[in-house]
Amino acid sequence: MRKFFGGIWRLVTFPFRLAFGILAFPFRKIRQFQKFLNTVPDERPLTDLFVELTTNKDTRQMLWDQIEALRMHILRAVIALAITVITSIWITQDLMEFLAIPVQGLEKLQAIQVTEEIGVFMRVAMYAGIAAAFPYIAFEIWLFAAPGLKPREKKMGLVGIPFATMLFFTGMSFTYFVLVPAALPFLGSFTKITQFWAAKDYFSFVTGLMFWIGIFFEFPLVIYVLSSMGLVKPAILMQQWRLAIVIIAILAAAITPTIDPVNMGLVMLPMILLYFVSIGLSYIAYAGRKQKNAAGEANADDESAV
Repeated sequence: MRKFFGGIWRLVTFPFRLAFGILAFPFRKIRQFQKFLNTVPDERPLTDLFVELTTNKDTRQMLWDQIEALRMHILRAVIALAITVITSIWITQDLMEFLAIPVQGLEKLQAIQVTEEIGVFMRVAMYAGIAAAFPYIAFEIWLFAAPGLKPREKKMGLVGIPFATMLFFTGMSFTYFVLVPAALPFLGSFTKITQFWAAKDYFSFVTGLMFWIGIFFEFPLVIYVLSSMGLVKPAILMQQWRLAIVIIAILAAAITPTIDPVNMGLVMLPMILLYFVSIGLSYIAYAGRKQKNAAGEANADDESAV
């Protein structure tokens, strides 16, 4: 009899419990997320971890769990990328017309190969999908790294995602509105040869340059985060600026699809400026970290004195 009335009670109260569960779900998730942000990870020296991998079965299992977690993060990022690429197909034609403005429209380009048009179309759709999925991909990267970070570092990384997205789009915009208009007249008037640019070459040049410059615009933010974590020191960045310029020159030569020094210089200039901006941000982050550590040591001394 008790089971019967219990079943009746559960049946009658089911809509109310369901409504309460739906209303409480976001608040429960917010509490879980706040707990996740404020969880302090276990700190172990890297050498001890490598030793335990060979002797401790639980440590090896933890490593496999991390690999499985990484696989799931990559899978979700790929799924999100596939969705954004498929969705961007609807606006790809408009994007192609926009990207072709520096050469006075798509009519000025030509397709030489049979599959060139569809190849160009899919290339532009792919890069548009990458740009649209960039915030989520950055979030998945943060979500994978967050369990090993301190609460302050987790929050900084989470807040940095919008800034990373803004810097990525800023780099792409800078490339399209500044670098491409400056490079095309030089490339088109270097000799008296009549220019009939293939659509494949043109869109490869524009989209590739926009993507890589957009990625490099993330450098100041990455340096700031690493400096705030104590992994990078601004003094070392300042001392190695000559080596950095050499590395930037190599990267610019790899990114620039032509061998002329003008386009290479156009790519190098913002990269060098971003490097020195990164040094300034590194000093700011490192000073904040030292101040926080000094405050923590002072509080520890006060507690021990009490």
